[in-house]
Amino acid sequence: MEIADPMLAEMGKNLKEAMKMLEDSQRRTEEENGKKLVSGDIPGPLQGSGQDMVSILQLVQNLMHGDEDEEPQSPRIQNIGEQGHMALLGHSLGAYISTLDKEKLRKLTTRILSDTTLWLCRIFRYENGCAYFHEEEREGLAKICRLAIHSRYEDFVVDGFNVLYNKKPVIYLSAAARPGLGQYLCNQLGLPFPCLCRVPCNTMFGSQHQMDVAFLEKLIKDDVERGRLPLLLVANAGTAAVGHTDKIGRLKELCEQYGIWLHVEGVNLATLALGYVSSSVLAATKCDSMTMTPGPWLGLPAVPAVTLYKHDDPALTLVAGLTSNKPADKLRALPLWLSLQYLGLDGIVERIKHACQLSQRLQESLKKVNYIKILVEDELSSPVVVFRFFQELPGSDPVFKAVPAPNMTPSAVGRERHSCDALNRWLGEQLKQLVPASGLTVMDLEADGTCVRFSPLMTAAVLGTRGEDVDQLVACIQSKLPVLSCTLQLREEFKQEVEGTAGLLYVDDPNWPGIGVVRYEHANDDKSTLKSDPEGEKIHAGLVKKLNELESDLTFKIGPEYKSMKSCLYVGMASDDIDVAELVETIAATAREIEENSRLLENMTEVVRKGIQEAQVELQKANEERLLEEGVLRQIPVVGSVLNWFSPVQALQKGRTFNLTAGCLESTEPIYVYKAQGAGVTPPPTPSGTRTKQRLPGQKPFKRSLRGSDALSETSSVSHIEDLEKVEHLSGGPEQMTLEASSTEGHPGAPSPRHADQTEALKKGALRPEVDHPQVEGLESLR
Repeated sequence: MEIADPMLAEMGKNLKEAMKMLEDSQRRTEEENGKKLVSGDIPGPLQGSGQDMVSILQLVQNLMHGDEDEEPQSPRIQNIGEQGHMALLGHSLGAYISTLDKEKLRKLTTRILSDTTLWLCRIFRYENGCAYFHEEEREGLAKICRLAIHSRYEDFVVDGFNVLYNKKPVIYLSAAARPGLGQYLCNQLGLPFPCLCRVPCNTMFGSQHQMDVAFLEKLIKDDVERGRLPLLLVANAGTAAVGHTDKIGRLKELCEQYGIWLHVEGVNLATLALGYVSSSVLAATKCDSMTMTPGPWLGLPAVPAVTLYKHDDPALTLVAGLTSNKPADKLRALPLWLSLQYLGLDGIVERIKHACQLSQRLQESLKKVNYIKILVEDELSSPVVVFRFFQELPGSDPVFKAVPAPNMTPSAVGRERHSCDALNRWLGEQLKQLVPASGLTVMDLEADGTCVRFSPLMTAAVLGTRGEDVDQLVACIQSKLPVLSCTLQLREEFKQEVEGTAGLLYVDDPNWPGIGVVRYEHANDDKSTLKSDPEGEKIHAGLVKKLNELESDLTFKIGPEYKSMKSCLYVGMASDDIDVAELVETIAATAREIEENSRLLENMTEVVRKGIQEAQVELQKANEERLLEEGVLRQIPVVGSVLNWFSPVQALQKGRTFNLTAGCLESTEPIYVYKAQGAGVTPPPTPSGTRTKQRLPGQKPFKRSLRGSDALSETSSVSHIEDLEKVEHLSGGPEQMTLEASSTEGHPGAPSPRHADQTEALKKGALRPEVDHPQVEGLESLR
């Protein structure tokens, strides 16, 4: 089917080509990098005769994706489907329609507005309603408040604020409402903040995220007695945080009793388009107004929000700003008008139904996963799933109980709460990276702490979330649970070990999800100040480098202390059972060694400088003594040569060596006399202050030994090591064993007499093969 108007056909073609170019991930390279501006006053793109469409779109693409040298901080825009193209076409088409003559424009905009309003009211079961389309989601509620004020205050148009001053209006908001909503309404309406009334949620019965209806009725009665006017109540059909729905049926009865305007908003309003709707959400169809966001629900970009309302006075709706005679205001519905026709009723219902099925799929899967708590109401139709990790530590109360046990101190409860929040924050960030199509968000709840929210109604249509993505999300959660559980169990043990180790200070950082944070207190550490410590930073930097070189499963980072500027060592998550005692001991010993080495290097400069000066003085004295011994005649060039030829001087080579350990000069005469400089004497082993645990081949550092078979593992590992040593001795031959037996005599690391006897026996066995030695045959088999 061809389009009669060639302008519309060309517009659709240009939009398709533009979207294809903007969605293409491969960008063209700039052809003229060295082009200079002709004039310094006019920017480059405005010079000459202008740019073509391709160049302009290329510039827009570069601005959206950033420079190639910069690292991508956020993922690029997703590929928009055909329904998204229709929504974008609506904005271009609106600009084109605005050029029509006034009569055609009036008829067309009226038709678009009436059709879109009728379709939305029928789809979402809101009969005989009017629609207001707005870009800002909260703008519709502000207009509804103006309409309520004009309806309740008849003289407001004439007297203005004086009418409100004599009888102050009250707007009731739930404690679970969106943050900043009350402040926005007061700013838009010019009302003082005392006109807002915050209604608490249930504390004893029902959901902790639902409005307390009994307490609301008490607040309304108190306001009426004080001479105030209860004006408007904002209820939630799916709170912004966890998606819980207020008891809208009871709230409607209460509003009718006191003449209060009832406004409903929330993501659960999308379920009104489905065949089965819960009773609490279905009650929203009887409210005075509701605000919906069909753009995220259906995956439509740049589509306005819609506020449906019921009112019989067109004059008041015009004064409140809900209706307008301007065609441009009516054209706001054009993108949604095009998109709804493209999707059809089946497509709209299918997208909303698919999102609800994803939520139910995740909820049912998480019920089978241990240590995962789901914060969702009992209704099966809730399209929002909020969950968090929790675990009861052995011998203690549950970590995530809302009401702590009486024997737990407030500080202990707060510490456990912060630790759990850090772990859940880490879990949420990991899941967002592993499954980006899930659209997860991490949020902080006042009563429950940090949680992870899955709201496919707001993200699935845009990100293209499928059932396979939900299954992958559950698998990722199960793979991260051992890490979370192990880390949580090792935290208290790590704290006790650090507090019992000299030189280490445990730092309680509630935002760190790892095992813990520790700071090494060096000798010059000023504990009374919170300023940065350069010496401590140097020690901790070296400590992190050495610990990461051990190639353990732990990660170590350096950063400033919580609420301080001093450097600390941050120990990461643990994926296996860790020997915390060995870990803490290694940290302390390594930090102590780094501190001692740094002190040695600092003192080295002064010691070496003094040694050089002393060596110069002694060498000068040695030269003077040599002149006295040889005489003056030997210093004359010709005479000295003849004299040295007849009577050579047998002079010893004298020099000075500098002992860094003792910090003093020593003579080199013993070295040249005894010729011991190149003897290759093996130095004694360097003593180590760190108690290192023997590990099996391939075993990583800080791994805890098996508790159930300690004796067996130690015996088997020791015997295995001894067998390997015996095989190495046999493979070396009799000559090597003879040299080793002679060289180890009197050496600090010489073997015991028993080992010497075994070596001698092995040597005789090697020289006399006719003697039967079963032990040697066994070792040969091992080799």
